[in-house]
Amino acid sequence: MRDFHKGVWQMSLAMLISGSIGAFVLLSGLPVTEVVFWRCLIGALALFIFIRMSRKPFSSLTRTTLLLAILGGAALVVNWLLLFAAYERISIGLSTVVYNTQPFMLVLMGMLFGERVSMVKWGWLVLAFGGVVILLSSELTSAQGADWLAGIGLAMAAAFFYAVTAIIARKLRSVAPQHIAFIQVLTGVVMLLPFARMPSLSADFPWPILLTLGIVHTGIMYQLLYSAIQKLPTPITGSLSFIYPVVAIVVDNLVFGHSLNLTQLAGGALILFAAAGNNLGWGEKKPRECGVGIKTAN
Repeated sequence: MRDFHKGVWQMSLAMLISGSIGAFVLLSGLPVTEVVFWRCLIGALALFIFIRMSRKPFSSLTRTTLLLAILGGAALVVNWLLLFAAYERISIGLSTVVYNTQPFMLVLMGMLFGERVSMVKWGWLVLAFGGVVILLSSELTSAQGADWLAGIGLAMAAAFFYAVTAIIARKLRSVAPQHIAFIQVLTGVVMLLPFARMPSLSADFPWPILLTLGIVHTGIMYQLLYSAIQKLPTPITGSLSFIYPVVAIVVDNLVFGHSLNLTQLAGGALILFAAAGNNLGWGEKKPRECGVGIKTAN
């Protein structure tokens, strides 16, 4: 029982941290590629220290396993780039709500790999699609332009690449999650190094924000997340993951004054309700492994 309660607060804290990441990304004032590069570099250093402190030997990797981990890292980095770009075009709260269509991306991908999809899951999928349609309908009655639609598209594309990361992670069950995360962020460093610029040594360069993104939002958040996943059943981790979009909406309002209008709230609530039903297995007749991996993406 002690482990259960510890897992609950670890998962809750991980989601609270994740929910604040959008504000730090925008407050940095840097291009998205640079923000992700520094997050990967500083995060890799933090994860390396945590792995060494845990005194657990690094997982032995076959060539196939290593290639899969690198491929998953590439997908995760693209996911971050797309989501952070969405933050710049639409609000953090709205981006996060749309990003929560990721469980349904996994359902559709599972179908491509021959997984059977129940009628209940089809129902949740249709409900989530209805939420997206309602969100888009709010644009039809406003004059926000193509940039707004581009932001929605970027958030949905980010959800797709997160689903790709999760599909690949299923093939890496023999590798410790912290080690997967370390390989993923190292992959990001290599991918984005050609786009990185020499940092300014002036007081104006956002080192405190970048250090927070790397150490807190990557190193510490990963540690809390994976420790919680080891202690909690899937339905509990799935339900606690919805702290993340709620915190993102609140932080967006407090820091930037953004709020969702009634139509967007209705569409967002429908998406989150459908995602909760899918993650927690509501309506399924038999106990089953439900939901998807919790966001590490943020």
